[in-house]
Amino acid sequence: MGQSHEEVLAATNVIDPLHSLAFSMQSNRGVYAVLIGSGISKAAGIPTGWDVTLDLVRKLAAVRNETPEPDPESWFKDTFEAAPDYSDLLDQLAKTPSERQQLLRGYWEATEEEREEGEKEPTAAHHAIAALAARGFIKVVVTTNFDKLMERALSAAGVEPTVLSTADQIQGAPALVHTQHLVFKVHGDYLDTRIRNTEAELAAYPPEVDGLLDRIFDEYGLIVCGWSGDWDPALRAALERVSSRRYTTYWTTRSRPSAVTQRLIAHRSAEVIQIRDANTFFEKLREDVTAIEEFAKPHPVSVDVAVTKLKRYMSEPRYRIQLSDLIEEAVQEVVEKTSGEGFSPSDPDLDPEAITRRMRAYEAACAKLTAMAMVGGAWAEREHHSVWHRALERLSSTKLVLGVTTYDVWSGLGRYPGTLLLYALGLAAVDRNRLEFLQNLLAVKSQRERGEEVTAIATIAPCVLLPWNGQKELGDLGRSRTPVNCWVEDCLRKQARSAFHDEGRFIANFDKLEVLLALGSAGRVTGLMGDWSPIGCFYWRGETRDRFLDEIRRSLNEEQAESPFIRSGILGKTPEDGLTEIEVLERRIETVGWDLHFIHMRRRRA
Repeated sequence: MGQSHEEVLAATNVIDPLHSLAFSMQSNRGVYAVLIGSGISKAAGIPTGWDVTLDLVRKLAAVRNETPEPDPESWFKDTFEAAPDYSDLLDQLAKTPSERQQLLRGYWEATEEEREEGEKEPTAAHHAIAALAARGFIKVVVTTNFDKLMERALSAAGVEPTVLSTADQIQGAPALVHTQHLVFKVHGDYLDTRIRNTEAELAAYPPEVDGLLDRIFDEYGLIVCGWSGDWDPALRAALERVSSRRYTTYWTTRSRPSAVTQRLIAHRSAEVIQIRDANTFFEKLREDVTAIEEFAKPHPVSVDVAVTKLKRYMSEPRYRIQLSDLIEEAVQEVVEKTSGEGFSPSDPDLDPEAITRRMRAYEAACAKLTAMAMVGGAWAEREHHSVWHRALERLSSTKLVLGVTTYDVWSGLGRYPGTLLLYALGLAAVDRNRLEFLQNLLAVKSQRERGEEVTAIATIAPCVLLPWNGQKELGDLGRSRTPVNCWVEDCLRKQARSAFHDEGRFIANFDKLEVLLALGSAGRVTGLMGDWSPIGCFYWRGETRDRFLDEIRRSLNEEQAESPFIRSGILGKTPEDGLTEIEVLERRIETVGWDLHFIHMRRRRA
């Protein structure tokens, strides 16, 4: 008894041929053709030749008023003293190609009931092949199947292939080298009466078909799946005619290959890959090729490329690992860039130019991450919350401002990347009304110097990044009532031009974000000040603030528990909680005044 594929691998400790195929396919884009047979469509409910044979036997028994069950094959042998044969049955039941085409058509076309059940639709294998074709890894598909599942899968992937199924089509087709994607249906298409399915029709192909097969089998590597070779002598002959070995042939099998298949494998010097089924094989091949392709891309990734990848990875749950890696790599890049020269917490300079220089350096280090965040916040679904939560947690877990020394100015400013990330995510989330995501960000905790946890907003809100003597040094913004908030607004306005085409829209969203950060912080900040909440530009930009607070108040009164501000949890558990927090914030705005030095001194003493 021969060894299985897994046993051979274990015994010889060699690289899995599937991995070899993936590496070869990725590095030799477009040089592999796929040869697929009825086995790949069986999972879609498309019958194999033997399935059709047994069904025809049952129909034949029915017209004879006999019952072939439980063994149609034995019934046929007993009745006709011969084994049922697909080709012979078709010859006797339908004498011409046109009659055979009509007889068999129902086996490939879905009924209304089958469509409702999702049968006779492209399988995962078809879609995986199509995905590889869409990225240029596969250019040619040779198939013995009459159905249109491969063409439909390609079309769904945005690929419109050249489809050839007759000799005259081959004559009129462009040269193979100029064909971007080809589906070659060597036995024809079920909608054409010239399909080949009897023994005589499969014994030899027209010269045009043989000529195209010779070129494909000579010039391309080959992946064989769902085809045994036992019933197609002309196709076997085509494989046997070609002696060149430009690229490897990979032959997949679910069980021990037949004697005919083993001869073809030996002739092609093919690598045998033991598979569970076609769906699993092609999906794994697609994943492996894609993984190698992603790894092979140059680093570091540019901002535009990172944003493009982020959009792609956020679009489908199957990219969750790639999404997590992409965001974590961007965070790590920020950490590494801001840990080296130029970011010393003991820099003795504390003049306006030094602070401005340091903040601009942080902004440059965060450029890619904030660009990604403005997309991430806009499209964040629940499954994306955790990866952004982790990113914000990491960037906000740095030393807190404890005094007014030069050291504390620089160490406190070290949390500025966390501020930029929070505001970039928050601006996009507010613009798209993703309040649940903003609520998730407000729940982020950061680590204090001694390992204590504190709500992140209390460490990265712009108003707490710098002690007042540091805020006063912020260049032209030093005289503003909220200097760091204005600085953040100015920084992100430049980066957000593609997302917020209208200046008024950006400012409105900035104020809405800061109002929600203030309202949503209520009851979260512990260990610092009892009812503390961050101040913002909205303290002195009353028009936008009052309009937004009225909007929230209306929502709470009219929608009650169904208000998005309650369903998201950002304003508490009940409408009453939210209304109370609005009142508290409005009183604070009226009474706090603009002595930010007083505010910061209160916070340091607490």
